[in-house]
Amino acid sequence: MRLTSLLSLLTGVAIAITAVAAVPANALEVFTASESNVPNAGPARPKNIIIMIGDGMGPAYPTAYRYFKDNPDTQEIEQTVFDRLLVGMASTYPERSSGYVTDSAAAATALATGFKSYNGAISVDINKQPLTTLMEHAKSLGMATGIAVTSQVNHATPAAFLTHNESRKNYLDIAQSYLATGTDVILGGGQDYFSQDLLAQFVAKGYEYATDKKSLAKAKSPKVIGLFAPVQLPWAVNNKEGLQLSQLTKKALSLLSQQEQGFVLLVEGSLIDWAGHSNDIVSAMGEMQEFAASIEVAEQFARQNKDTLVIITADHNTGGLSIGANGEYAWHPEVIKNVKASPDSIAKQLIDTEAWLSSFTQLVGFEPLDSEWSLLLKAKEKGLDDFTLAISRLIDKRSGTGWTTFGHTALDVPVYATGPGAKLFFGFQDNTDIANKIFSLLPKPEMIQDTPDKGAPVSEL
Repeated sequence: MRLTSLLSLLTGVAIAITAVAAVPANALEVFTASESNVPNAGPARPKNIIIMIGDGMGPAYPTAYRYFKDNPDTQEIEQTVFDRLLVGMASTYPERSSGYVTDSAAAATALATGFKSYNGAISVDINKQPLTTLMEHAKSLGMATGIAVTSQVNHATPAAFLTHNESRKNYLDIAQSYLATGTDVILGGGQDYFSQDLLAQFVAKGYEYATDKKSLAKAKSPKVIGLFAPVQLPWAVNNKEGLQLSQLTKKALSLLSQQEQGFVLLVEGSLIDWAGHSNDIVSAMGEMQEFAASIEVAEQFARQNKDTLVIITADHNTGGLSIGANGEYAWHPEVIKNVKASPDSIAKQLIDTEAWLSSFTQLVGFEPLDSEWSLLLKAKEKGLDDFTLAISRLIDKRSGTGWTTFGHTALDVPVYATGPGAKLFFGFQDNTDIANKIFSLLPKPEMIQDTPDKGAPVSEL
């Protein structure tokens, strides 16, 4: 090594040492703040694993939610549960033949199996052969398994964790296949895909069947199938008194925690994605709020049961959401907060109404300008879909919200974790890495006879 290079190296090392020495103690705490997600007490390997997926929840969604929840009467911008639990990022691309932009099926296959596949695949490889899922492996180890989602239970994400199919579109076949999976708890929408004969077969295998909040509250059996809507559950913003994802999560935890050998639970905020596809910021923030509430339910369970890992991520980004648009350096979440219902609900209420202007103003929380009324009237005359989109676009304009697509994008997505094993998920990783790390945390066959402490019980729904 040349003398000048050696002197430069030594000088650089000295500067680095001096800089570290000069960092105050409280700043060092900031550098390791994410490690507070990992409890000091508790086992190194979790007994229970809660996997939570915000479908379509690219990085702009939790950021927008932070500002949406901010208290404007304080100087501080308050942290959310997403800020508190953030540990890393993940790439989402599918198998090479499908390019860089994934769909929910390929992304869920990666998260459920640790393997890439083509868009549309439900836990099968590119040759359409089955790939072992986390839920299947957990079941083989004697663990309980369950799902709680806001889409139909046989939609792409839950399907990829429970079963196998060459196409996500084969909804009836996917629903039928659930009978053979032994999944203990199945909660969500999808009544239209489960015939009375199929439901009778579930009941014959020992499942309780719930169709509403009351019947779900009464369910005590370790095996429950609950279908609470013909397809997806209603938007959270329109469903304040109905069953919400946080309630389904709490009930699923109550049922699954009866299992001595532990459990794996999938919770999906499915309709974040649906709101993104509609470019509907009102519904998107409503779904984010309910997903955050569900994470807090899981986080509280993990605090009380220190042998529980909670891992949260998204399958992909939907809509190309931007917080600020059209060259304006501003975003106004108060506009979104003041809207009383989802744009599609507002449109349905008013589409056939002659005197609708005052009702519209009351529902959206502001008075449109003359030019805006003109656009709304033209859209209303064209029909429900155009009227719905015009309402969404008006709210976007007033709030400063932007979108780039009605589809998916290839953005990396955030990763959150707390509990034993959480440190494995720090930093950048691929979505297949997330699955493989979870596989590594499942008990080894020789461990499944152990019966650890049950921990704290979960109160009923």
